[in-house]
Amino acid sequence: MTSPRAVLRAMFDAAVDAALPEKSVPLHMPAKPKGRTVVIGAGKASAAMARVFEDHWDAPLEGLIVTRYGHAVPARRLRVVEAAHPVPDAAGERAAAEMLKLVQGLTSDDLVVALMSGGGSALLSLAAEGVSVEEKRAVNKALLKSGAPIQEMNCVRKHLSRIKGGRLAAAAFPARVETLVISDVPGDDVSAVASGPTVADPTTYADARAVLAKYNIDVPPSVRHHLEAAPDETPKAGSPRLARARATLIASPQSSLEAAAAVARQNGLTPLILGDALEGEARDVGFVMAGIARQVRHFAQPAKAPCVLISGGETTVTVRGDGVGGRNVEFLLALALKLAGAPGIHALAADTDGVDGAMEVAGAIISPDTLNRARAKGLDAWDMLARNDAHTFFKLLGDQVITGPTLTNVNDFRAILVE
Repeated sequence: MTSPRAVLRAMFDAAVDAALPEKSVPLHMPAKPKGRTVVIGAGKASAAMARVFEDHWDAPLEGLIVTRYGHAVPARRLRVVEAAHPVPDAAGERAAAEMLKLVQGLTSDDLVVALMSGGGSALLSLAAEGVSVEEKRAVNKALLKSGAPIQEMNCVRKHLSRIKGGRLAAAAFPARVETLVISDVPGDDVSAVASGPTVADPTTYADARAVLAKYNIDVPPSVRHHLEAAPDETPKAGSPRLARARATLIASPQSSLEAAAAVARQNGLTPLILGDALEGEARDVGFVMAGIARQVRHFAQPAKAPCVLISGGETTVTVRGDGVGGRNVEFLLALALKLAGAPGIHALAADTDGVDGAMEVAGAIISPDTLNRARAKGLDAWDMLARNDAHTFFKLLGDQVITGPTLTNVNDFRAILVE
């Protein structure tokens, strides 16, 4: 086996590679229509998906794609614009309004292809009537800091939007709508990816109000009025306006975990995939994983070393300090603190889109000497965890994993290697 760090990085790279659009999009090209083909898309992988779709579509097409700043891929026939993530901006609002206009007035002979991936919810920021983009942005910021899981965040977003929660597909009726989805959500619920603009929504206005109450989020009066008035519930399963809409999952966290497991086997490690949908506070998951790693080390359970514990999903960070959070780095710092320098245990955690939280850093890596090196630099690891400042911790140690935009997104990747 090569060095633990090299193996962990190779596993992460394999997980990302397995989810790249060039591998998944060509396998799911829809049938050509008699009429027009309109391509729309939103998310961190959407521009890359659009380029691949163009390459494999030998007929006329038109459309608009919105992706995160820095994630654009040049397209020949489709227009690609960039907007802010995770907090929406005016560019995303303009793109969403234009997208809504593009799909209106189509006929039953026309086809709408929706290319959706994680991050699309913030990028399609067309607020509901009577709610400003600034007010919606304030609610979004509060949700991000609250520690709410993505499903609850998207429930609120859908009910403050003119385009999410199936509304975009309803606007396209009677055209056929084919949605290709790269999933970044626990359980691969396609209605949650990008807040499901072309997929039936199982949530309600009452659910959205309950989420805000659960996290004690104070909202502007216009937002409160809109949610209480509940003027236009999102389309549900069985809605006639969604009768010609279909969504297909083309890449998922599980397929990426399996690709990483294959790399582990090639390096003489026994891989244990613990799950593709682990959730909870990042630091709590780190504490639990430290206990599992110690059990492997001391009692050869649930597997005998050398092995690697692999997991995916999306944890949360409730930001209470002056740091910026970051699910993967907070998980790793908590893991390192609970391991307390235990020999032979290394770990990597990173987001497959290359962005951990709001930072242009995918994640980080720890080794048995992490805490000793931190102390030598005068760093107080427990204090930095309390302040949600793990990104600074790993930056000062030189242990960040930086990839740049990967142009895909199948959520977080975590691997703990036990020698």
